[in-house]
Amino acid sequence: MSYPAPSLRVDLRPGAPALLHVPTPPDPTAWAAAHRDVLHSVVADHGAVLVRGLGLRDPHTVAAVFGRLSANLMVDREAFAARRVHADGVYSSSVWPANQPMCMHHERSYAVEVPALMLFACLQAPQTGGATGVADSSRVLDALPAELVRRFEQEGWLLVRNYNDEIGASIADAFGTDDPAAVESYCRDNAISFQWQPDGGLRTWQRRRAVLRHALTGRRCWFNQIAFLNEWTIEPEVREFLVDTYGPDGLPFTTRFGGGEPIGADVVQLLNAVYEQHTAREPWQDGDLMLVDNIRTAHSREAFTGPREVLVAMADAVSLR
Repeated sequence: MSYPAPSLRVDLRPGAPALLHVPTPPDPTAWAAAHRDVLHSVVADHGAVLVRGLGLRDPHTVAAVFGRLSANLMVDREAFAARRVHADGVYSSSVWPANQPMCMHHERSYAVEVPALMLFACLQAPQTGGATGVADSSRVLDALPAELVRRFEQEGWLLVRNYNDEIGASIADAFGTDDPAAVESYCRDNAISFQWQPDGGLRTWQRRRAVLRHALTGRRCWFNQIAFLNEWTIEPEVREFLVDTYGPDGLPFTTRFGGGEPIGADVVQLLNAVYEQHTAREPWQDGDLMLVDNIRTAHSREAFTGPREVLVAMADAVSLR
């Protein structure tokens, strides 16, 4: 499919995201500014696009490119893992073990304000693996058992988190402050129930919708982090250690049906299997840029070997209140 800039053509291949080759290494920032509307059109058509040939090499340039593609970069809150801040709204990928994949999810789908657009930039591709896979959430929804979808649409889903100083994101990492009054204010403003623990830790609960209707296409989308943040997605030996150490109710995070009933391993396995059937992936190359419609398209991160540096930004906030 051709777009207004005559030299641009999107390559569509089975099992891979839409790929747009930049024919001549340009000034990345100027190119992004000139082609912003084109890129947004490609994302609207395909849900995600990987741009190859920009030659992104450093965080300063990436921040400038991201700023040209969206004037509304978001501050990361309620994070699950530490990120390095490179510039306002520009972060490293979440710190996550390289040998463990991050399964499909929609960024901040547990929040009341979510990014409509995700921006990724690869400064260093890993030796093997490490692709950011994408999956069409409407097709995933259509492939799930109707009874399961109906239950989640009726009940929503519940995220339960425990914050302590030993594992996972700290209170300060997640809320941008460790002041109890400020944390409580944030929770009240963002529909999060909370309880301080005797040891100074914090437990929170938040109930969210599992299915959203896309504002532009009108299509229903499977939009959540039910599988990614469920205890059965944690590596078995790690989960066993966490349960032995903190108890079954003290895990750093898990998800439940909206009514509070536990979600079994069989449901999580089913969700991940359907995601895998609909995953498109392309190995990163140094300098790549990727734009993802965060409502229409879930994304993942494969396990990898060797150093990997991918920067990320969340943009164009949508309120789900």
